[in-house]
Amino acid sequence: MTDVAPQNNFASKKTLLMMVGVFVIPVIMAKLALDNDWFNKAATNKGQLLTPTINMDAVLADTQPKWRLLYVIPAQCDNSCENALFSINQVWLALGKESDRTEALVITTDQSDSAALNALSEYPHVATLNSAKLPQLDSNSVYIVDTQNNAMLFYHMKDDRKDAVMESRNMLADIRKLLKLSRIG
Repeated sequence: MTDVAPQNNFASKKTLLMMVGVFVIPVIMAKLALDNDWFNKAATNKGQLLTPTINMDAVLADTQPKWRLLYVIPAQCDNSCENALFSINQVWLALGKESDRTEALVITTDQSDSAALNALSEYPHVATLNSAKLPQLDSNSVYIVDTQNNAMLFYHMKDDRKDAVMESRNMLADIRKLLKLSRIG
């Protein structure tokens, strides 16, 4: 009978060590993987994330809270400018029943290209807003602005129409995802 007790003691210690190993080792490995960047962190957005976001309250303070596709017309409107105007209009139209929660908005300044301003008549669903107090924005990019007036994503528009259409698909995917997740706007 004395031989049975040491074997049971050894078996219970072995079981305890195995249980600790099964639960502790994965936690340690996960911590090491996070600390040492052993994997690619997932991102589901297709646009470029702005960090930090750009506060647009100076321009949009008196407007109704909506998700916005925002573009600033530059002093010289080239193919990328024309593609941006076309893209924000098409994305807004593609939103369908969700379009009432969004707005395609073009910001104009005193320096904005007059030919581009005249071309806006081709896009009746694109709203315009004239503002002299603009934050620093890239003139070849379309921005997604949240309901609290923070520009958070941007899409660099290309001169080629096919590339612009592909970027429009990215915009549409991101704005749909944001609208699905948001109850505001």
